[in-house]
Amino acid sequence: MLYHWLYSPGQSHNLFNIFKYITFRSFLAFIIATVVSIVWGKRFIALMRLRQFGQSIRDDGPESHKKKKGTPTFGGVFIIGSTFVACALCGNFASLPFLLALFVTFSYFCLGGLDDYLKVLKKNTKGVSARQKLFWQFLTGLVAAFFMIKFGVTNTSLHIPFFKEPILDLGWFYVPFAAFVIVGSSNALNLTDGLDGLAIGPTITSAATLGLMSYLAGHAQLSNYLLIPHVADVGELLVLVSAVIGAGVGFLWYNAYPAEIFMGDVGSLSLGGCLGTIAVLTKNEFLFVLIGGIFVIEALSVILQVASFKTRGKRIFKMAPIHHHFELKGWPETKVIVRFWIVSLVFAILALATLKVR
Repeated sequence: MLYHWLYSPGQSHNLFNIFKYITFRSFLAFIIATVVSIVWGKRFIALMRLRQFGQSIRDDGPESHKKKKGTPTFGGVFIIGSTFVACALCGNFASLPFLLALFVTFSYFCLGGLDDYLKVLKKNTKGVSARQKLFWQFLTGLVAAFFMIKFGVTNTSLHIPFFKEPILDLGWFYVPFAAFVIVGSSNALNLTDGLDGLAIGPTITSAATLGLMSYLAGHAQLSNYLLIPHVADVGELLVLVSAVIGAGVGFLWYNAYPAEIFMGDVGSLSLGGCLGTIAVLTKNEFLFVLIGGIFVIEALSVILQVASFKTRGKRIFKMAPIHHHFELKGWPETKVIVRFWIVSLVFAILALATLKVR
């Protein structure tokens, strides 16, 4: 809102013209989200402990996780809450890409919140059923993708790395495709959230990569130079991304091993949906497979494990998602986490390298 209150486009010498710059508001959003999440996080954890809103641990999980039972959850509330505070202060709400990303994030936030509420407070171990969850997710994704096309926010062409031109125009079939990317991203991040700090690390690296992609895609000259699709107003997503990174850093302050709080579905579903939406808006649907490589690996490990067990009666991994496999092989939890962070960083760097190979 500071953008709208303090910056007047018609005044060339306004003292607050600095707010017109996306880069300045992005730095400010990062600082605000970081401070808010750290300050609010301490009080939020105390409240969750007081109310005894603790995480339940699956019986078939690694034995070492049993000691985590009762650790406060709902951490996604102060991640997304801090993000929204920063966006409310620094965002340009005249940007349709910005509003659509916020819409998906908030919708999945509500879904994750309901799921955690049923699991923790109502002692319903299943929470929202898988079918109901997918319906909500796809409905949100379809609505967001429809408005992207309806209002010309983005086009229906598919772009892949290493090619200068789009490979295919899907027309209105792009709507379900975009929804699939958003839903897949949300669920993949949700599967990754199984160890202390594991999910938030790749979330930060993926968000930072997508933030840079957003800025480049929204800049006519830079996008033309790098031969990537130009999407008007998509640079505003850098403010949202910066807020997510700041809130994630604040959350990691408390979520680092041994975790004082877990993000819960309210955090993982909404963060995954946010990243997937940004990937669609910036025309990086395929490159996002590399940017969010850790999430893809985690999701594939579950798919392969289930498919193998149903068809052959045998498991490929000791346990899925794959981070549990490495735990059961004897890797300390901290080693699994840090190594996954390293792999995520490598994927992010490889994704950025594709900018010059077109």
